Amino acid sequence: MELLPPHVSPESPRDSYLPLSSSHRSSSVNGTREPDGVTFFILQGLSSLGEKQMILFVILLLGYIVILGGNSMIIFVTLTDPKLDSPMYFFLANLSFVEMVYTTTTIPKMLSGFLSEVSTISVPGCFLQMHFFMQLGITGLAILTVMAYDRYVAICNPLHYTSIMTRPVQLLLITGAWVFSTICSLPTTVVAVQQPYCGPNVVAHGWCDLFAVRQLACADTLLDNIVILCLAMLALLTPGVLILTSYVLIGVSLSRMAVTQRLKAFRTCSAHLTVVTITYSSASFVNISHRVGNFSTEVHVIVAVLYAVLSPFMNPLIYSLRNKELQESMGRTVSRFRSAAVSAMTDVNKVS
Repeated sequence: MELLPPHVSPESPRDSYLPLSSSHRSSSVNGTREPDGVTFFILQGLSSLGEKQMILFVILLLGYIVILGGNSMIIFVTLTDPKLDSPMYFFLANLSFVEMVYTTTTIPKMLSGFLSEVSTISVPGCFLQMHFFMQLGITGLAILTVMAYDRYVAICNPLHYTSIMTRPVQLLLITGAWVFSTICSLPTTVVAVQQPYCGPNVVAHGWCDLFAVRQLACADTLLDNIVILCLAMLALLTPGVLILTSYVLIGVSLSRMAVTQRLKAFRTCSAHLTVVTITYSSASFVNISHRVGNFSTEVHVIVAVLYAVLSPFMNPLIYSLRNKELQESMGRTVSRFRSAAVSAMTDVNKVS
């Protein structure tokens, strides 16, 4: 499939070949269909914004740096500080790792697209990006569910907490989260891969979003859409129902406690509950924006980017601000690094 139409020169503005979209579906009549299928996709992204893209590039780059730095700090302190050797911090470290990889599947490619005339991705690379974006997103929801169960056991069965939440159980729960996400995402990717894509090849999104790519399919997708919808409901509703059930049981248990115990229990749940609220609220907003109102492609892309980066960006801030133990651990880590730097500079000065 040609990247540029024959009548467009390399010096022409990128907007001259980006208007190809899913609304201009190819057919054998107009001669735009490739019999062997497309070999790559063009990611439209926010190309129509022109020079304004650089503002978004800087904002997205800074956000990505904060995501990597904040989540890396959480992983480091939970692995190195013996005082954070508890199931809650083990699950938090896993969540931070998932969110770092989750954003890495899309943001670097989108940032490179801001700096190039046209952003392309191979067909295998497109479907790999699509799969890992979905799987890691569902894995994050599953880990939030595991953390809700951890809070339920800690508050409702405090005397048996250590005997229930053993390390093998923790590993089993994390493995279950990954297995659940694979079950929900892999069939969706397989269904999308099996569709023929014969042109056009312009994806009206910042990355290989499932629905944006499937709009380019040259076959009927009604039955596949039903399968994908069922898997999406399973991926979203199952963690949501389990998290809600955990907090209902926690609420019932809190109603029987004294005021001081309630406050202490609420503090242990507040950070997790805030993250869950942000995650599901942003996911709901994205789904509603795609189905209600006649928004432009740029609006859909910006909303999707906000959804993709909001939770990974906010999680380190929320947990570090609302968790005293984590704050103290980060303070000790920074102090150790500062002391090591001062010692190294002192040794260098002595040698010189």
